[in-house]
Amino acid sequence: MELYFTGIIIAISCFLIIGLFHPIVIKTEYHTGTRLWWLFLVVGIACVVAALFVESSIISAILGIFGASALWSIKELFEQRDRVKKGWFPMNPKRKKEYM
Repeated sequence: MELYFTGIIIAISCFLIIGLFHPIVIKTEYHTGTRLWWLFLVVGIACVVAALFVESSIISAILGIFGASALWSIKELFEQRDRVKKGWFPMNPKRKKEYM
């Protein structure tokens, strides 16, 4: 009996990538606000396009997941700002004027 680990590798990678982006979004919003949304856009598009040209199924899937997560993080970055305004997350005192 032969075992295939492709699905498990992709699943674990997906879990780790999504878990990685959660604190990245929180830290990015805390330190820079929403100004760097374009960086998530560039990284997301680059990874999704790169996934189209990679022959390896696993690497292509991981690039696609990373790119989609980066693109989704744009929305989360702006929602994180709203969560800070509601008091759910700490506000950066150096950027207090941005929340008013």
